[in-house]
Amino acid sequence: MAVPPITSQQSQAERLSPDDLEEICALIYKHSGMVYGETKRYYIERRITDLVRQRRARSVKDYIFILRGDLGESELLINSFTVNETYFYRELHQLACLSNSILPDLIRGKGPGDRIRIWSMPCSSGEEPYSIAIWLLENWPLVDAYNIEIVGSDIDTDILRRAVDGNFGQRSLSKLPHELLDRYFEPLQDQQRQLIGDLRESVTFAKGNIVDRQSLTALGRFDVIFCRNLLIYFDEAAREAAARNIHEMLCPGGYVCLGHTESMSRISETFEPVRFPDAIVYRETRDK
Repeated sequence: MAVPPITSQQSQAERLSPDDLEEICALIYKHSGMVYGETKRYYIERRITDLVRQRRARSVKDYIFILRGDLGESELLINSFTVNETYFYRELHQLACLSNSILPDLIRGKGPGDRIRIWSMPCSSGEEPYSIAIWLLENWPLVDAYNIEIVGSDIDTDILRRAVDGNFGQRSLSKLPHELLDRYFEPLQDQQRQLIGDLRESVTFAKGNIVDRQSLTALGRFDVIFCRNLLIYFDEAAREAAARNIHEMLCPGGYVCLGHTESMSRISETFEPVRFPDAIVYRETRDK
């Protein structure tokens, strides 16, 4: 779609009209389930300003016109609004729960060589799924006895490309012990490190939207699902849709790990809390 070149008069961002703000927020919600509104106007305007300039649109209204007819542009819009603040070994107690309680329970119904599937959604730039891989190598003695598949998914296609590359800075790596940095990461320039090839290959990454069941179909079902610090960005309807999809993606007897401020009990009756020594997690509600 041809767009007229940007002029010098457009060097400053246009303030979004109430109608423009409402339409942009509706598009973000439609494609991601994330809720934005007037209270986040400044945050929205900054990002829309950047997108208008990148697209060389004449105005916000012209950019919205592009958005209406270009699914690729909608993807770029969602990429610019996703929150990717994460680091290795975040919420360490849940990783301890995984090796100490969840996996020992799951393998009671499996035998050596059987597959165990773990899903990280949203995975951001890969810190969480790679943390799972490192933690199991270091802390679960049976890691080599089972076929463990780790899948990371995110709605942000740009961040998925970064996850595949496996390059991380000091902030992402700050919680890892030095011996793990030396064992699993190779030094790069500018205090960056790259995860070793074997570990990069141990995690599969794929685009997925937790509120869009169709986008998740090809991923299959999982024994353990990490969905941490995502539902807090949703409204009630989107949280319920996410809970339904998580339930359908979970193998019978599987477990769900949420962020420490989130509770599946407030969203869906299909899950019940399970209190392990290290963490509270969720599984499919069982008949009493």
